[in-house]
Amino acid sequence: MDSIPASPIPAVNVASVPQRSPLRYPGGKTWLIPHLRHWLSGRAGTPCLVEPFCGGGIISLTAVMEGLADRCVLVELDRDVAAFWHTALRHTEALCQRVLAFEPTRDNVLDLANGTPADLVGHGFRTLVLNRTRRGGILAQGASLTRIGENGRGVASRWYPETIAKRLREIATHAPRIAFYEGDGMQFLDSAAHLRDAALFVDPPYTAGGKRAGRRLYANHEVDHSAIFERLADYDTDFMMTYDAAPEILALVRRHGFVAVQVTMKNTHHARLPELVVTRRGVFCGGPPQRSLPLE
Repeated sequence: MDSIPASPIPAVNVASVPQRSPLRYPGGKTWLIPHLRHWLSGRAGTPCLVEPFCGGGIISLTAVMEGLADRCVLVELDRDVAAFWHTALRHTEALCQRVLAFEPTRDNVLDLANGTPADLVGHGFRTLVLNRTRRGGILAQGASLTRIGENGRGVASRWYPETIAKRLREIATHAPRIAFYEGDGMQFLDSAAHLRDAALFVDPPYTAGGKRAGRRLYANHEVDHSAIFERLADYDTDFMMTYDAAPEILALVRRHGFVAVQVTMKNTHHARLPELVVTRRGVFCGGPPQRSLPLE
């Protein structure tokens, strides 16, 4: 990692940027917002931003709401997360009413978790509740509920109904410019990577190099990382991609002549970990692609 330049844009304190998404997504990219602004504002124009692994969608939501992109396309394979996005974009007020009426007790959350939603709105609402009451926002099977949380409020510590409803309604005002597709992000890359009027934000589950985090955090974690790089290399579409600094990923960056900068993050245990921001050209560090990336 010593040969990879540090990004001149530091990781931002998440409290210093607008929180656009109602979801507390594990691996969320709020810290990346200054990089997003720099990347898209430096382009001649971005008619469409495509996010094949959207999760909480903070990047695309920010791009549209701040006028950095005319529209965005969100893609998500996870059925529970997809149900949330379908509901948030198509049945906003019904979802808001459920949020405002819900009492987040442990028993009520467990009833939702163990039950079967009756309809799409119920499914989307269930996803939202579990996301905001489980530790770290983890939706994968086996995730535990928050026990202590902020100020000892337990499962209710991250449940702010008025704030959540406000975010949902703000998304609704921009819904005509937000398209959502439930499907495989890898397959979507095949059709999106050649679009000349689009930019791609690619943030796949971090499972490269045997990493277990992606397997623990996400229901759909199987990703062919080499295939992602090959698809992006086959076309000239602009992209920004984030990864952990696994040797496998560093080798792929070098093989395809992409440019990587590192951003130091703090995880939930306050350990300092480097993350990579990968682009086709030197968006953040300038100059030609790096040629001395270590392979191990």
